[in-house]
Amino acid sequence: MKHFLVFFGLLFSMSIVAQTKVSGVVYDEYNQTIPYANLCFKGTRECVTSNENGRFYLESPTDQKILVVSFVGFKTKEVILDKAVNYNMKIAFDGGNTLEEVKIFAGKTSKKNNPALDILRKIWERKRKNGLNQFQQYQMNKYEKVEFDMNSIDSAFMKNRVFKGLEFIFKQIDTSEVTGKTYLPIFINESISEVYGDNTNGKKKEILKANKNSGLGDGNGVDTFIKDLYSEYDIYNNYLNFFDKNFVSPLSKTGINTYNYVLSDSAFIDNKWCFNIIYYPRRKNELTFKGDFWVNDTTFAIKKINMTASKSANINWVKEIYIEQEFDVLNDSVFLLKRDHMMSDFSFNKKEKSKGVYGKRTTLFSDHKFNIVQPDKFYKEDVNKFDQDVFNRSEAYWEENRVESLSKDEAGVYKMLDTLKTVKKFKQLYNLGTILASGYIQKGNIDFGPIFSTFGYNDVEGNRLRFGGRTYFGSNDPWRIQAYTAYGFKDNKFKYGISGKWMVDKKNRIILSGGNRRDVEQIGVSLTTSNDVLGRSFASSSFFASGDNSKLTNVNLTSVAAEIEPLKNLIFQTGFSYRTLETASPTFSLDYFSDGGIKSKVNQSEVTFGFDYTPKRKMVGYGVERLEVDNNYARVFVNYSHGFKDVLNSDFNYNKWQLYYRQPIFLGGMGRLFTTFEVGKIYGEVPLGLMAVVPGNQSYFVIDNTYNLMNYYEFVTDQYTSLHLEHHFNGRIFSRIPFMKKLNWREIVGVKAVYGSVSDENKALNASGLTYLAPSHGYWEYHAGVANIFKVFRIDFAWRGTYLELPDAKKFTVKGSFGFYF
Repeated sequence: MKHFLVFFGLLFSMSIVAQTKVSGVVYDEYNQTIPYANLCFKGTRECVTSNENGRFYLESPTDQKILVVSFVGFKTKEVILDKAVNYNMKIAFDGGNTLEEVKIFAGKTSKKNNPALDILRKIWERKRKNGLNQFQQYQMNKYEKVEFDMNSIDSAFMKNRVFKGLEFIFKQIDTSEVTGKTYLPIFINESISEVYGDNTNGKKKEILKANKNSGLGDGNGVDTFIKDLYSEYDIYNNYLNFFDKNFVSPLSKTGINTYNYVLSDSAFIDNKWCFNIIYYPRRKNELTFKGDFWVNDTTFAIKKINMTASKSANINWVKEIYIEQEFDVLNDSVFLLKRDHMMSDFSFNKKEKSKGVYGKRTTLFSDHKFNIVQPDKFYKEDVNKFDQDVFNRSEAYWEENRVESLSKDEAGVYKMLDTLKTVKKFKQLYNLGTILASGYIQKGNIDFGPIFSTFGYNDVEGNRLRFGGRTYFGSNDPWRIQAYTAYGFKDNKFKYGISGKWMVDKKNRIILSGGNRRDVEQIGVSLTTSNDVLGRSFASSSFFASGDNSKLTNVNLTSVAAEIEPLKNLIFQTGFSYRTLETASPTFSLDYFSDGGIKSKVNQSEVTFGFDYTPKRKMVGYGVERLEVDNNYARVFVNYSHGFKDVLNSDFNYNKWQLYYRQPIFLGGMGRLFTTFEVGKIYGEVPLGLMAVVPGNQSYFVIDNTYNLMNYYEFVTDQYTSLHLEHHFNGRIFSRIPFMKKLNWREIVGVKAVYGSVSDENKALNASGLTYLAPSHGYWEYHAGVANIFKVFRIDFAWRGTYLELPDAKKFTVKGSFGFYF
């Protein structure tokens, strides 16, 4: 018995370490690499497709002896594996392996008489009859694990002096079964949720039951990145959106024109006969995948699919995207998503050996229940539900409720990361990264910054120095105070601003706010205005501007406001403000006629009522200030303002209406169209300081919602209608031009137009010396641009379409902008 146990133990230990790893490049008989060749361990469904450079990596947890390699136009080849680990293999199809009766056409497959396409059409017919779509209501449990890992760790990297004293972290190094690269975990997050849905009305709700994380950061910034990184997707849709880009799904109805499809195999999977179809892109530089999928022969539901993004796809900072989904067979006709795994390799370049960071998400679904009706009020989204217990679940809870247990290495990650956060050197490195990312330097419960606004310049103040800070106890603070002071070295004056916010009711996000600001402002940089005390100012950004930048105003603004969010993403707000306006420059005037004389200073009290509706906007956090996940949502903002005369010595009585509507429109493979519409009207007599000035842009940079060829105060209105259209093709055109493919540039075209007028009463009130000119004949301009230059730069060329006869009219300009483009 003792010998038997020893023998069994030896067998068990051998089975644990038995593992086969192969990597290399596939070539043809002319020593040219073969993209999208299929490689499998013989007798298994463990397969991979080589990338566009012929390179592959395949791993099996068991001992494998034969690697099977196949490709359109060649006889299948079997490669004997002499050892468990075979890296940098060179697999070549020689001339004798070529099928004489099959024409070799560089991997392109026929669109006629192709059984794979017949199966694909059946998938299209049945896609709305598969999965959760078959049921009126559904509910299930969801377990999600997100992990970030540094990859391509080698001895030189580990010996870097940066890691002196941190050597213990390298004990957690592992090897990716997808790429074969070594990696080191730096962040891990787990969550457990209950998901409910009703297909009769399209409603869906997810209730978070538990969440925990450890690693480099645990604030809203990390959560925002995760939610932005891993949006929901359905492989049956025509397009899959990742990193703000629309990839063509291999199951898309446009797939026939985008992919090559090959019927490769058929086999029983979970007692269901399935076909295996390999697919790969017809062209390079497009947002496509390569891989294969298994599909059932009767329901034509997907049983398993894997997708690897083309390395040549026009996407930045991401070297690899790998997706794998498995579906469970509930009964003879129902296939439900059981496991969804996505891995992204983030890197500064796409070279094979470059270092980067893996972002991995694994989601498992279980305990499905169907046709249990929930009342409509159940699906009402919570505006700001925060349960601290969700983030403090015990280890016993996690052990009981995890659908998939953590591996030994994953469990070790928590311990390693928690230890790492106590090391002084690591905390110093982490704090430096936080400063660069947030723009704030944290000292105790005070954040100093933003550091990127420290220096400025304009024609009135000359060089400007700014110092500010805010309270910060955590990402979910119920109140926050911000303040700054600034000094201009030309006008020798101090400026300041202070504001505070307090969320008095968390459930409905009732927020009270107030503040005061005395500063130099550039009025007329936005048609739709607000009374945000510490809102963005363009006055100190004249380092890179053209023309006269002296039309600045001294503003003293005091405001109090309240807002409530009774429904998710619907905010009602009201406020009262009092401001004084007077020119900050001897070459600019805000003068107006009053009681037979001329006044230079405007005193005005105002009350506002409005609402802001942003459907499908995703936010992170529960505090008084939250972070947006992305800007891919519509926005409707309506505001009414009433000015009171003689209240606090106010000068004018007026009513003002404003409407702002923004709508991004996804157009599949053709990119995305951004539309912005604004309309407004002022009833009553007001001076220049209270008019609706059409926003010009005299800087050298692209600024949203401004006009590229318009100077400050070139057009003034008291009623206006504005429309901006800008389309981003995301490289759709350039990817089809041979000499431009590798540049990965992206095309932008747009047009901006505005119509407005000024009443005779307001013209008569004007004593500023500025002749009011309204775009009563319609002003418009158009632009064409190229983005993603060196991955961070955009350049626009803009032309004026009307009012070319004006003396100082700019007919053409070039503007640029910097940003990180995915």
